[in-house]
Amino acid sequence: MKELEVKSFCPAVVGPSVEMLGPISDGGTIVAHTAPGCWGPMITPSFTGGHEVTQPVAIENATIGDCIAVKIKRIAITSQATASGVHESIKGRFIDDPTIAAICPGCGTVNPPSRIENIGPKSIRCVKCGADVSPFRMSNGYTIVFDHENNIGITVNQLAANEIAENAYNMAGLPELSKQNPILVFAAADLQGVATRLRPFIGNIGTIPSIDIPASSNAGDLCHLLIGKQHKFTINQEDLNKRTDAHMDIDSVREGSIVLCPVKVDGGGLYIGDVHAMQGDGEIAGHTTDVSALVTVTVNLIKSLRIDGPILLPLEEDLPFLAKPHRGKELITAKALGHTFGQQSIDDTAPIQIIGSGTDLNKAVENGLERIADLMDMSIGEVKNRVTLTGGIEIGRLPGVVTVTMLAPMKILEQIGLAEIIKEQYKI
Repeated sequence: MKELEVKSFCPAVVGPSVEMLGPISDGGTIVAHTAPGCWGPMITPSFTGGHEVTQPVAIENATIGDCIAVKIKRIAITSQATASGVHESIKGRFIDDPTIAAICPGCGTVNPPSRIENIGPKSIRCVKCGADVSPFRMSNGYTIVFDHENNIGITVNQLAANEIAENAYNMAGLPELSKQNPILVFAAADLQGVATRLRPFIGNIGTIPSIDIPASSNAGDLCHLLIGKQHKFTINQEDLNKRTDAHMDIDSVREGSIVLCPVKVDGGGLYIGDVHAMQGDGEIAGHTTDVSALVTVTVNLIKSLRIDGPILLPLEEDLPFLAKPHRGKELITAKALGHTFGQQSIDDTAPIQIIGSGTDLNKAVENGLERIADLMDMSIGEVKNRVTLTGGIEIGRLPGVVTVTMLAPMKILEQIGLAEIIKEQYKI
């Protein structure tokens, strides 16, 4: 199969138990109809995870220890508006984690079915008893609308938010098979008249982990919150290594970028979700502008490239200043300077960006450094020096997702099988 359109969704959980579509051929194209990520699933208590992602797709001949290169060709926003804000969980309405095990405060049903009654923060009602059942509120929230070209957004006043809430499903552009409650029904309007630019990116894209976990928890800073819990997705410390860190929330995972994903289950199981209209580095509010979108990607299989987490090849303009490839006059100057001081050779290098994740930013940096050291067969000391001289550490998401970027020796990239795709991405 060379092309596959994906309209179906996971029940908020990814892992070996989820049926894969496909397989799609190496070099094939996937067109995914994605639903909003965080807030809609968060106020849908029947969901057992904080995201609604597409059903995974198997890639032909992908086996454990391979890598799948996912080239993002197009992200087309299909929402006219969305809502977001800083969240507060409501005591007594969940077991350990409100995104996984919501409880109705009226009848005590775990993960109860819900319906929408009127608009506002109390509009999510238990089907069984009619109680207000959302496990979350917004401490400060907003409704934001987009222009027809999807270039500019602006947050609106209460009257406009109410009108949009009355037409929430249409304004959210929810895909036909999506089962989430649209967050627009909250009619949030604490932040009004704020204009911003749109630059859509994918917050959750990658392969399935080798253990069943909620899609929103497939990252080092969130997966550890599952350890030792009372709900059915509890894990132990060793299970952390089974994640694939697909939930990155890195704003450079946008059109033109390439994500290299680890294969930890035969077939890989590529899934996509949580498209954002825009986000500042760090996603400081904890959430941003979740939208519906049509996402087009192509996939290429790289055999026998064992990686623990994602590698990102962003657009060159999104690379740290020091990590941009050296060209032309810069190379001539560097070679001449070296000759002046008796340094006859100069590294032939190219950019590489590794994702690191952990319980906090320090742990995420350690994880990223270890991953790049293992991949390059370098000491941690050498990696630290190269990142300092030719790259940088950047925050993807608080509390613990970062990018570790450096210019890597081309001879090493050739040995591990990454030279060609990096040369193609950066035209070097």
